[in-house]
Amino acid sequence: MMKKRQVVVKRITGGSSTRNIRYVECQKNHAANIGGYAVDGCREFMASGEDGTTAALTCAACGCHRNFHRREVNGGEVVSES
Repeated sequence: MMKKRQVVVKRITGGSSTRNIRYVECQKNHAANIGGYAVDGCREFMASGEDGTTAALTCAACGCHRNFHRREVNGGEVVSES
């Protein structure tokens, strides 16, 4: 039996504007402890659990935390947050 996977797209409303947030490719360096650079190739964050649980912050594809995935707002990359 196949498990259902969730692709995380969040909609944030504030004032008169609405932003869609997507988490895309994983940027975790798996070879940092040996002084190298290697990423796992995960292309998009898929939540492991239901929204509101701690499992929702873990990627079902690569097992990394959501913070390791590049964040996009309305299709553009977020460089810094204010």
